[in-house]
Amino acid sequence: MHAYCVHPVLSGKAVSNIENSVMDELVVTDTIPLSEEASHCTRIRVLSVADMLAETLRRMAFGESVSSLYVD
Repeated sequence: MHAYCVHPVLSGKAVSNIENSVMDELVVTDTIPLSEEASHCTRIRVLSVADMLAETLRRMAFGESVSSLYVD
């Protein structure tokens, strides 16, 4: 089982709960930094949003569609 989170505020016992759960992986974005404990958890995978943000800014600068990035 996989779970996904955009802004991973993993406070309190969150990392311990993840490590002791049946979940295979929690996929998060790098919109906020992870704690040291969370960054060492093998069940947490971090995806960068840098490319998406850069493309959004480029499109805004050139007056191109931004919404088409987020709609299938």
